[in-house]
Amino acid sequence: MQKLLFVFILFFCVHSGFAQSADKAKMESERKEIQQEIRDLQNSLSKVKGQTKANLAKLRMLERKLELQDRLIANINKEINIISGDIYTSNLEINRLQKQLDTLKIEYAKSVVYAYKNKSSYDYLNFIFSASSFNDALKRVSYLKAYRSYRQQQVANIEETQKLIQDRKQQLLGKQSQKKSALENQRHEMASLEVQKKEKDAVVSKLKSQEKDLAQQMAIKRKRDKILRGQIAAIVRREIEKAKKEEEARLAAIRKKEADASKSNASSGTVSAPVKKSAPAKKQDYLVLNEGQAKLAANFASNRGSLPWPVDNGNVSIPFGTSRVEGLSMDNPGITISTPNAGATVKAVFDGEVSAVSNTGDGMMVMIRHGKYFTVYSNLSSASVSRGDNVRTGQAIGRTAQADDGSGGQLDFMLMIESQNVNPQPWLRR
Repeated sequence: MQKLLFVFILFFCVHSGFAQSADKAKMESERKEIQQEIRDLQNSLSKVKGQTKANLAKLRMLERKLELQDRLIANINKEINIISGDIYTSNLEINRLQKQLDTLKIEYAKSVVYAYKNKSSYDYLNFIFSASSFNDALKRVSYLKAYRSYRQQQVANIEETQKLIQDRKQQLLGKQSQKKSALENQRHEMASLEVQKKEKDAVVSKLKSQEKDLAQQMAIKRKRDKILRGQIAAIVRREIEKAKKEEEARLAAIRKKEADASKSNASSGTVSAPVKKSAPAKKQDYLVLNEGQAKLAANFASNRGSLPWPVDNGNVSIPFGTSRVEGLSMDNPGITISTPNAGATVKAVFDGEVSAVSNTGDGMMVMIRHGKYFTVYSNLSSASVSRGDNVRTGQAIGRTAQADDGSGGQLDFMLMIESQNVNPQPWLRR
C-alpha cells in the first residue's frame, strides 16, 4: 500500500510538471515575440530620434511600444503567479512528505523495539518448533521471512521519502530563485514603461505645438485619398465591365454552338435531345471570376494573417478607419506605413495581375488584382511595373515617396474585396 502511495505521488508530480512546463514554454515564446517587436520598434525610433520635428510615425510607434510594454509586464505577472503557485504546492508536498516520513519512522521504531525484545535465536526456534503441525511450522517460517522483508521495506520507504523531500527542497530553492528574477524583471519593465510614457507625452506636446503643420499634412492626405478613391472606383468599374463582356462572349459562344448543333441535326433529319438554353446575361455590379481567378482569390483568402508586409522596416503611422490626433480627425481607407527613409522598396504582398498604374497628383499608385481582391500601393515616388503585368509575392513594384511631414518615407496601403475597403493590417503577418 505504501509503495502504491509513493508511485502516486511521483506520478502526480511528474504530470503537474509537464502541464506547467507547457504553460511556461508558451509564455516564454510569447515573451520573446513581444521583446523582439519592442527591439524592432526601438531601432526604428532610434533612426528618427535625431529629427527635431515630431511626427505621427513617432507617436504611433511609441503608442505601440507602450502597448507591448503592458503586454510584457502582464506576461511577467502571469509567470510570477505560476511560480508562486508552484512554491505553495511544493511547500504543501514537502509538509505531506515530512508527515509521511515521521509516520514511517514511528512504525519502524516500533518494529525495532519488537525485534529487540524477541532477538534471541531460541525465541525464533521456539516459535517455529511450537507449531502444532508441519504445515503450521512452514507458515510460521513464511511469516518470519515476511516480517524481515517488511522491515527492509520500511527502511527503503524511509530512504525514498528522505530523497523525495531533499529533491523537493532543491526544486523549491530553484523556484524561489526564479521568482526573485521575475520580480527584478517586473521592476525593470515597470521603470521602462514610465520612461516610455514620458517620451510619448513629450511627442504629444510637440505635436500640439505643430498643430498647424499637422492639419496641413492631414489636408494633403485627404486630398490624395479623394483622388485615389475616384481612380480606384473607376478601375473597379472597368474590371467589372471587362468581366461582364467576357461573360457575354462566353454565353454567346454557347448559344452559337447550340444553334450550329440544331442546324446540323435538321439537315441530317436527326431529332436532337432538347438542349437547355443558356440563361441571358444579367446586369451585374460585381466581378465574375473564371476558374483561375477564383482559385487565386481562394489562395489569397487562405493567407489571411500571413501576407508579407509591402515594405521592410515599416511601422503603421495612421491606422485604418477613423482616427483622432490632438483634436484632428481623419478617415483612412487603408493604413499609412512610415519607413525610416524615402525610396524604400515596395513589394507585392501576393501573386496577381497589375490592374492599373497611375499618377495621383503627388505620387504614383499601383493596383494589383488577386481574383476578387485588390491591393493598392500609393504615394510611390516611382513604379517598376505596368498594367497587365503578372507579379509574384515579394516582387518589387516601386519605391516609397517622402512622407507628408518631410521625415522618412511613406506608403499608403489599401485592401479591397471588390469595391469594399477592409482593414489590411489583420491580413498581414505580425
